[in-house]
Amino acid sequence: MMADCVTKVELSISCTDLLNKDVGSKSDPLCVLLQRSGKDSWTELARTERLDNTSSPAFSQRLKLDYHFESVQNLKLGVYDIDNASSDLGDDDYLGGVELTLGQIVSSKTLTRPLQLKKGKPAGKGSITITAEEMKDKRVIQLEFEAKNLDKKDTFGKSDPFLEFFKKGDDGKWQLVHRTEVVKNNLSPTWKKFSVPLQTFCGSDLDRPLKVDCSDYDSDGTHDLIGSFTTKVSELQKAGSSPVSFDCIHSEKQKKKKSYKNSGVVSLKSCKMSTHHSFLDYVMGGCQINFTVGIDFTGSNGDPRSPESLHYMSPDGLNQYLSALDKLFPAFGFGAKLPPDYQVANHEFALNFNPSNPFCKGIDGIIEAYRMVMPQLRLSGPTNFSPLINHVASIAAQGAQSNTASQYSVLLILTDGEITDLDQTRDAIVRASRLPLSVIIVGVGPADFKAMELLDGDDGVLRSTVGEAVARDIVQFVPYRKFKDAPQASLAQSVLAEVPNQLVSYFKMRGLEPPKPAAAPAAPKV
Repeated sequence: MMADCVTKVELSISCTDLLNKDVGSKSDPLCVLLQRSGKDSWTELARTERLDNTSSPAFSQRLKLDYHFESVQNLKLGVYDIDNASSDLGDDDYLGGVELTLGQIVSSKTLTRPLQLKKGKPAGKGSITITAEEMKDKRVIQLEFEAKNLDKKDTFGKSDPFLEFFKKGDDGKWQLVHRTEVVKNNLSPTWKKFSVPLQTFCGSDLDRPLKVDCSDYDSDGTHDLIGSFTTKVSELQKAGSSPVSFDCIHSEKQKKKKSYKNSGVVSLKSCKMSTHHSFLDYVMGGCQINFTVGIDFTGSNGDPRSPESLHYMSPDGLNQYLSALDKLFPAFGFGAKLPPDYQVANHEFALNFNPSNPFCKGIDGIIEAYRMVMPQLRLSGPTNFSPLINHVASIAAQGAQSNTASQYSVLLILTDGEITDLDQTRDAIVRASRLPLSVIIVGVGPADFKAMELLDGDDGVLRSTVGEAVARDIVQFVPYRKFKDAPQASLAQSVLAEVPNQLVSYFKMRGLEPPKPAAAPAAPKV
């Protein structure tokens, strides 16, 4: 029944009259979507791309979230001026935001609100427009375009072309649905393949008019139109057998020159339609998700007898590690010296001291094992993540051999942030990115977690020590301190936020369909 109360919603965002925070140019805006997770806490759900040098951005990156009919979902949309490569918004200028509920957006379909720097303080004349669309169609269209002989728009050098795709809305206006990357200094570019939900791209109507603009990128935001053409998906589908070409027409240039033919030719190299399966499709089809927990027992956590230690048991029987765990199952520890000899630090030991059967019965079993072994351990070091990641990766590799979407593994590591084998851990993660595995790292305590953020890879593609890039993002880092005083469900929501997309991305990469649910047994004949 609950599945019937949830639907996928996609938000498209545009703004006007944003504040200019950059000296000598306009801001470089990005929009972030957050959902209230506590009285004064917010959890980030998604963010748009950053656009250069514009005070009236129309973001092509849609923001996707689940709409729960039975609950109030308080949202915040914040617009920032981004001037560095870091994903941390703390050092970026805030251009304004708006707080509202998802129900308000969905019921209005399109909503425009003034931006505020804080309650009662307008962000100049800035405003934000949010449009919501329920996503019912699971089909996705994948396209690859190239162009030949585009007009040269730059005085020095060739054009820097990019494409923008628009669908005709029900109101007759063109709505931006996708923007490609910019190909620098090239009059015959090939753009990267891209995929867009069919509903986003054309409203699932294969004959809905589409407009494509080819423009020359300028860093000051005054992009020059090279030319345009119109088409529809039913026409694009002909590229399945051979390329489909379009004259790129600049209407003003066409009016002035009788001999004008075009401003270049844009060709569609390939067009493929596929079904985008959801996390729920895989789970309801029988995909089993296996959780493993790893707990950091290295000396950097402090003497467990001291109240300053992250492992110190308070009078109520809790500490930060147990609090982090309780909010969320073989369980392992690492970085401790074990009885009876306490000689060498062990980087992968069963939390219940039973290596042949490391399974704990649910959360209560993990907590019981933790409390049992804590007085018997000696915190040591170094802090090595890679043995545990490699161990769980070997289990995930066994599940991958079936060539079915039936098994997926999740490793949850609780740590104080110190890490000794960063290079080996990077290598382990790159290898694991080709397996049905996600790694969640919960940072406990006040430490500097820059190494964990590096592994998360939000600031760019994580690479191994030999330069090999991850096949997909599999790491999610969550600092526990942000949720210390938040409701219990907030941490669990943030910890598990990326697992559904990571699971889907793996099976999509492997081309594996969800298992088909077993048919219900036929009723006996009477």
